[in-house]
Amino acid sequence: MEISVIIPVYNKESYIKGCIRNILSQDFDSFEIILVDDGSNDCSGIICDEIAAKENKLHVFHTPNGGVTAARKYGLEHSNGNFIMFVDADDILLPNGLKVTYEAIKRTNADEIIGTYKTQYGTNITSGYDGYEENELLIKDLLGSKLHFCLLWGILYKRELLSGCMDTPREIIEGEDIMMQIKCLMKSPKVYFIQDCIYQYNIGIPNKRNVGLGMAITYDKILKESLSTKWDTFHSYYVLHKIKVYEDFIERKQFYVFDKYYKSLRNEIDNSISIPNRIIVMLNPRISRYIIIAYRWFNKIRRKGIL
Repeated sequence: MEISVIIPVYNKESYIKGCIRNILSQDFDSFEIILVDDGSNDCSGIICDEIAAKENKLHVFHTPNGGVTAARKYGLEHSNGNFIMFVDADDILLPNGLKVTYEAIKRTNADEIIGTYKTQYGTNITSGYDGYEENELLIKDLLGSKLHFCLLWGILYKRELLSGCMDTPREIIEGEDIMMQIKCLMKSPKVYFIQDCIYQYNIGIPNKRNVGLGMAITYDKILKESLSTKWDTFHSYYVLHKIKVYEDFIERKQFYVFDKYYKSLRNEIDNSISIPNRIIVMLNPRISRYIIIAYRWFNKIRRKGIL
């Protein structure tokens, strides 16, 4: 078995059938689909079982709800492929996804192959990267929320690269894909970018996530530990990451985080942080919120291809 496609599934009954059907239509033969039903309380698990009864490439596992990282890890442990690809249950792997990434990883002997992706609105997202790229540059992009390449989904990995990278705790319910990719990149793998569009990422699909301050603090602690061996290189980008998380809280009107935690950001700001980001932290949170909303609205419209 060459490729295992791992799909964590939690309450995605409206999407999972289309996700599976698109993977089954791949122009590649040696693959399996590992579906991990992470304690869904809708019909997702039933749909997976019904399709698996007719398709021998599918293997379905039902687990108590443990979070998306635990589901991915469980899928990895029960998979057989030499290479691993993760797909989210509400997204689509395009018909050429497995073939072109497999050919690229065999040709280059890279540890990761990263293609381009598009949104459901037809907007193609390209990173500007081509061929081998430096791990440090990619980590800096991720810390700065420059998320213009596939994060975890739509990437073909050598199986061994993922070892030790899937232990993010259950309470981390947002940004876990970025964390896992950073842990992989800190191992100094060979990462190779191709220009083929292999994945459709459906933006704007609602997820019921209650992201609290406790989670943010835990996330920052784990992230700092993960970056510790190259702390001088990544320190200012770590601060930038904290600014972006602070913006999320302020946009949701969770102003209490400023005094309880993010007020300390003012002591971490230096000239390595861009002026717009410094302004966001230095202003009163209620004023900053209007700037954050306007900036994010503009980016959202641009991603949809309207501007």
